[in-house]
Amino acid sequence: MTWYEAIVYGVVQGLTEFLPISSSGHLLLVPAFFGWEDPGALFTAVVQLGTMLAVVLYFWRDLVAVATTWVRSWTNPALRSDLNARMGWYLVIGTIPIVVFGFIFKDQVETAARSLYIVGTALIVFGIILGLIDWLSRKTRPVTSVGRNDAIVMGFAQALALIPGVSRSGATISAGLLLGLTREAAARFSFLLSIPAIVLSGLYGLYGELGSGGGGVGLGSIIIATIAAFIVGYASIAFLLRWLARHSLYIFVVYRVALGVIVLALASGGAIS
Repeated sequence: MTWYEAIVYGVVQGLTEFLPISSSGHLLLVPAFFGWEDPGALFTAVVQLGTMLAVVLYFWRDLVAVATTWVRSWTNPALRSDLNARMGWYLVIGTIPIVVFGFIFKDQVETAARSLYIVGTALIVFGIILGLIDWLSRKTRPVTSVGRNDAIVMGFAQALALIPGVSRSGATISAGLLLGLTREAAARFSFLLSIPAIVLSGLYGLYGELGSGGGGVGLGSIIIATIAAFIVGYASIAFLLRWLARHSLYIFVVYRVALGVIVLALASGGAIS
C-alpha cells in the first residue's frame, strides 16, 4: 500500500465513522472505485482504533465523569440515581445487541453482506428512513433525559450497522430522533455508544488477523492511516455536533441516496465489483 492510499483510507474512515453515511460501506467502495486491493481486516481494525481515540479525546470529560461515578455507584447506593452512573449502565446495555448479533451473524457479515448491491441498497433505504424520521420526529428531549429504554432501542439500531451501508451513527441517531431526542442529543449519545462498539470491533479484528498471521499492509501505512483517521474523526465529531444544532440531516440523506444509486448502476453494469 502506498502512502497516499493509506491517507485516503484513513480520511475515509475518520470522515464516515461519525457522519451518518456508513464507514464500512465506504471502505468497501474505495477499493472498488479506485481498483485497489482490499487492505484486509487487520488494517481496518487498527485504523478503527484511531477513530476510537478521537471520540474518547473529544468526550474525555464526559467519559471520566461517567466511568468514575459508575464504578463508585457499585459500592455507594446513593450514586445509583446519578445521571453519570446510569449512563454507564446505558452504554453497557446499548452495546449488548451488536455483540450478540455480531457473534451470531459473523460469517454473513464477513461474506454475503459485503456485496456492493447490499451496500448500495442499504445506503438508499436507510438514507430515506433517516430523512423521514428527521422530518417527522418531535426532537424535544435533551441528552439528560436518556433512559434505559432509549439505550435498548438505540443499541438494537446500532446492531443494524453490521450491514455495510447502513451506518452505525445514522441508525442510532435515527433511533434517538424516533424516541424524541433532539438531533444534538441523539448524536451525542450515539458517539458515546460508539466507543465500546469500536473498541470491541477493533480488538476482535486484531485478534482474528494476528491469530492467522496478520495482513500484508506495512506498519508505516497502518500508522499513517490511523493518524489520518484520528485527525479527521475528531474534526467530524465537532462538525456534526455543530451542524445538528442548527441544521437538519437532509444533506446526508441526499448524499446517501445519490451514492447508492451510483453504486447500484455501476455494479449492475460491471464497472465495479
